[in-house]
Amino acid sequence: MTGEAWSVTPTGLRVAVRLTPKGGRDAFDGIDALADGTIAVKARVRAAPENGEANAAILALLAEIAGIPRSRAVLVSGHTARLKTIDLAGDGAALAAKFTQALAAL
Repeated sequence: MTGEAWSVTPTGLRVAVRLTPKGGRDAFDGIDALADGTIAVKARVRAAPENGEANAAILALLAEIAGIPRSRAVLVSGHTARLKTIDLAGDGAALAAKFTQALAAL
């Protein structure tokens, strides 16, 4: 996923996230360009990366920002890595607009 941190899919929105666990708060920190050219949303969560707690926290944060139930946020890849791919089910264009707005407020 290069070029943008998220892309509209037929079922919603796919988001690339660079996660910092045990970050002191649950929040977005902007957009990050990684060394390989991948663009990702920088996020941090209070939860530790143990027993899937940090993964659950990032899914909850993304669902909250998107205004969708937590059950509609699915971790696609990166279960044990900092770089994660997450799918959000819903109207992709509307979800992208919410993410654009949330990141513009930073």
